[in-house]
Formats: sequence, C-alpha cells, structure tokens
Amino acid sequence: MTDYPSGAEARVALHGVDQARRRVIDQIGMPSWYWWGLAACWIGLGVSSDVADQWVTVAATFAFGALHSTVSQRLLAGRRRTSDIKVRADVAGRRAPVLVFGSLIALAGVTVAAGFAASADGAEHPATMAGVLAAVAILLGGPRLMAVIRAGARRAAA
Repeated sequence: MTDYPSGAEARVALHGVDQARRRVIDQIGMPSWYWWGLAACWIGLGVSSDVADQWVTVAATFAFGALHSTVSQRLLAGRRRTSDIKVRADVAGRRAPVLVFGSLIALAGVTVAAGFAASADGAEHPATMAGVLAAVAILLGGPRLMAVIRAGARRAAA
C-alpha cells in the first residue's frame, strides 16, 4: 500500500520547487566580462574608425563580428551567466536572445547617428565619441536588460 503525502506535505514540497525555480531564474543573465568586453570593443572600433587606415577598421569590424558571433552563441540567451548552472530555455524564455540582439542592432544605429551628429558639429573624433556613448549604454543598459528578462521569466513561472 502506498502512502500519499498529506496536503501540508504537498504544499511544502511545491513551495520548495517554487523556491528552487526562483533561484534558477535569478541565474539568468550574461557574465559581466561580456558587457565590459563588448563596451571595450565598441570603443576600439570607434577609435579605429577615427585614427586608423580604412582597411584596419574593416578588418577590426570583421574580427569583432566573428568573435562576437562565436561568443554570443553560448551567451545570448542569458542561460549561462556562470559556469555553475545552465538555465533551461523554457525557463529563460525565448525572448531573451531576440531582446539582446535587437538592443545591439538598435545601439549600432544610435552609434552611427551619434557619430554623424558629432561629425556635423565639427568634433575631431566623432566615431570615438559615439563609441564611448555606446559603451556607457552597454555597461548601464545590458544588466538592466537582463533584469527585464529575469522579471519576464518570473512572471511566466507564476
């Protein structure tokens, strides 16, 4: 004969499962080195555009694109913030990669617009200025974007 848990025992077990799920959701994010590396590369491309030969800037842009596409394949979904845990896709949500990628595309547009605006204003190094602006946006906005993704995962789990 099987003994089934009481209602109280079932509630305690379900509460434990809910707490564990919340701890996993708290792990959704990107490593801090990703944001710092992305910001540094963005500034580097701006500096390159302002002071280096065009072929150096083109090569640096392709190298950055190749490196970022390689790194982001593992990180873009926000499922591997640390090496301790890999969050399942259904917990992290399908929107995370789209939101991160979309924000990077939007930031590229803002960078180009800021560079043109700085150039029109007569700035000596407009691409560097635009790159620094983008880097600040990355460092401030990236972790906040991950917080939005975590909040969405919490709502979906509720």
